[in-house]
Amino acid sequence: MNMPLVKAEPTPVMPAPTAKVLPLEPKRNALATRLATRVRDVAIRVVPPIVVITVTLLVWELLCRRAGSTLPPPSRVLDDTWELIVDPFFDRGGLDKGLFWHLSASLQRVASGYLLASLVGVALGTLVGQSTWAMRGLDPIFQVLRTVPPLAWLPLSLAAFRNGQPSAIFVIFITAIWPIIINTAVGIRNIPQDYHNVARVLRLNHFEFFWKIMLPSAAPYIFTGLRIGIGLSWLAIVAAEMLIGGVGIGFFIWDAWNSSHISEIILALLYVGLIGFVLDRIVAGIATLVTHGTAAN
Repeated sequence: MNMPLVKAEPTPVMPAPTAKVLPLEPKRNALATRLATRVRDVAIRVVPPIVVITVTLLVWELLCRRAGSTLPPPSRVLDDTWELIVDPFFDRGGLDKGLFWHLSASLQRVASGYLLASLVGVALGTLVGQSTWAMRGLDPIFQVLRTVPPLAWLPLSLAAFRNGQPSAIFVIFITAIWPIIINTAVGIRNIPQDYHNVARVLRLNHFEFFWKIMLPSAAPYIFTGLRIGIGLSWLAIVAAEMLIGGVGIGFFIWDAWNSSHISEIILALLYVGLIGFVLDRIVAGIATLVTHGTAAN
């Protein structure tokens, strides 16, 4: 028996999917939000100092423009020191040099004294922090000597070295070393006992324990002392150079005072403050890299 033929229905063809176009508006909004956040963060950091500096300069200008004022206004300071600002590299021989050479000489003295103080200070601080006998013997001496004003050491150093350059470096050294010693010792004493136990289990020798456990643990304390030390060093060199003479920012300030150039003194003080800030930021940046952000900025 013949079966009836069933005509097959054609299979419907599905339309090809079309690519979905995402709207660009959300992406633009997100980019605008991030940009606005960054601008706001920058404004929070930049605008307040600019406002304070502007107000300070305005008040200074108004007060010092009055008759009988003994200090020059900012406009006069800028006019009197314009040559020093635009040409800090001049050298006319002798002590008649631009501010670059005075600042460079001071920074070289600070670098020498501070580096020596850092090495000796960390070593002595480690000794005092580890050894109870060393702490009992040396800590009272350190506590007494650190209260001696920096310039009080200058006559003694001049008598010993009979030269201004090493005398200034010694003053920097003796000024910066005390906070480095004290903070290093505190950091060493605050190493957790568990770290000592781990070192015994791993059988670390003294050098391995010092390099792998002691220094990383005490690094935030050490860098706190180093930051205090660099600030004290920069303060001390300015005062020391006023007495030893020669090329240096301290001598420049004292010479300007003797010549009644008040505007030059103000300019030099501005440079001293800026360089002191930069030095502190450099040490703080190194501390952040070494301690991975555990040292306070």
